[in-house]
Amino acid sequence: MYPHRAVTARSLPAAGALVLSLAALTALCVARHIPMADTLVYRAEGAAVANGTDLYGFAVTEWQLPATYPPFAAILFVPTTWLPVTALKAVFVAGNALLLAVLVRLSCRFAGLPARAPYVLGATALGLWLEPVFQTVVFGQINLALVCLVLWDLSRPPGALGKGFALGVAAGVKLTPAVFIVLLLVTGRVRTGLTALAALAGTVLLGAVVLPEASGEFWTRRIFETDRVGKAWIVDNQSLQGLFARALHTAEPGGVWVAAAAATAAAGLWTARRAPERWGVLVVAFTALLVSPVSWSHHWVWCVPLLAVLIAEGHRAAAAAVTAVFLARTMWLLPHEGDLDLQLRWWQQPLASPYPLLGVGLLAYAALRLRRGPMPLPLPPVVSSVVPPVVPSGNRLPVSPRSAARPRP
Repeated sequence: MYPHRAVTARSLPAAGALVLSLAALTALCVARHIPMADTLVYRAEGAAVANGTDLYGFAVTEWQLPATYPPFAAILFVPTTWLPVTALKAVFVAGNALLLAVLVRLSCRFAGLPARAPYVLGATALGLWLEPVFQTVVFGQINLALVCLVLWDLSRPPGALGKGFALGVAAGVKLTPAVFIVLLLVTGRVRTGLTALAALAGTVLLGAVVLPEASGEFWTRRIFETDRVGKAWIVDNQSLQGLFARALHTAEPGGVWVAAAAATAAAGLWTARRAPERWGVLVVAFTALLVSPVSWSHHWVWCVPLLAVLIAEGHRAAAAAVTAVFLARTMWLLPHEGDLDLQLRWWQQPLASPYPLLGVGLLAYAALRLRRGPMPLPLPPVVSSVVPPVVPSGNRLPVSPRSAARPRP
């Protein structure tokens, strides 16, 4: 048997598993009439740009969802108006499945794992059922595209042409990736950080040229309206604010949350600055998810590169435990209709906030390893060729109709 035929034969079981996994997910979406509400919002944003209507004045779907992204993102969404809704939904499902495979491959390269076809296909088949990935698919979200842009850009060789540009574009679509620009600057990669800042500024400028009124409205008013994207206390929100709101039984955790978020941000950046490159990236990603006022569960697709790093470092038990957390969907098993999110008992709190608790644990783990001395995480050769080490300075499964009705940032 020729080598390429042997590779193909070894890939067939994994490819079959992926086809079955994708078919099951599609059948579930059709059987449950999943609305893919976020895709419809993107389409409405693109239509507002194409038709010259008010970008931030509309609300679509039966749940009256508004636009929440910067004007630059709305410009990118114009092509979504070229397809009928049914075809557009199919494109988003297929596109997100493909992006997950890309993310798995990028995560393997990032972690130093061999990205062989059987492994990538098999991991993609399983990854579709990780809750953040699953929610991204059924809501028709763009999280996977943004993570792929960020991880690809950060994994490029030092000095690569335009390194930082893709990161800046990702931040221009959804602001949260901008936290990685801070990581670049505090770790001395000033050229890459400035390139990312220039790209971000370019997206803002393009939005201002094409949509001057909408840009003025977004950057002076809408950007500060965090309640516009949804209620922060619902179990959908897996940030520290959501955790404290539910734990304290109040819709406004106020100073407690602000203090916790500030401390977490400072600790996260301090740790990321001194950690090896791959852990620095993960720490910043999870810090951003923790301190953001709203981090919907589908934002936690950074679980994919986290799992790859844990496996690469031989932490199989930890990887299995993390996989279980992201497969379990415990937040959706709790009563959460109406304001029941604020009436959970003490023993239900960990089940309602599994991701922020995991994120805090990850940051604590990384910080404790630094306190014991330099983290013994030498980059494998396949990674060291593309990722510069940082020198320490010193360096639903059932989809809830209620959750589907909530606007997404």
